[in-house]
Amino acid sequence: MFAVTGTLPTNIAVDRRMMLLTNVEPLDELFDQYSTLLGADLPAYRNHVYRLINFCAALSDDSENRLQKLVVAGFFHDIGIWSAHTFDYLPPSDALAQAWLEANAKSAWSGEISAMIQQHHKLTRCDGDSGLGGLAEAFRQADWVDVTHGLISHGVPRAVLRAVFAAFPDAGFHLRLLQLSCRRLLSHPLDPLPMMRW
Repeated sequence: MFAVTGTLPTNIAVDRRMMLLTNVEPLDELFDQYSTLLGADLPAYRNHVYRLINFCAALSDDSENRLQKLVVAGFFHDIGIWSAHTFDYLPPSDALAQAWLEANAKSAWSGEISAMIQQHHKLTRCDGDSGLGGLAEAFRQADWVDVTHGLISHGVPRAVLRAVFAAFPDAGFHLRLLQLSCRRLLSHPLDPLPMMRW
């Protein structure tokens, strides 16, 4: 269904000074597979995901399989916007990630990937994250770093922020989210941001 071949460490081009992840082959393979679904939003979403995994890598410990998990959660975390045509996208995003994990014999990561996706818009710290390796909280913080364009940095060094934003420009991602937010507000005025969690 969605094959990821090779090992991530040998497929990553890294700027050793900043540890900037610029080319993660399995991630790009997923973008190739979903290019038709993403359509004109592909460059914007791709850059968002690359910013997110770079910030999350800067905020988390180098745990076993960390980058592989970031690829899966990063790619699928917002994909429900396009796959299910909804702004209530966390459940369909998580469902696609779980299907990918099952198809690729990675079901052991199910709980952690689900926490990363389901809690990445939490306003408060992730629940029970320590038992899941700590990536869910780093992922949540990384998304806030990107959403606020570094205004909330969660400790990511300014030099890293500058390098990541320069390497992966917005390309209209936040404008697209604003458009979708306005559309959701008009259609669901009592529930305009269903992805937000406390």
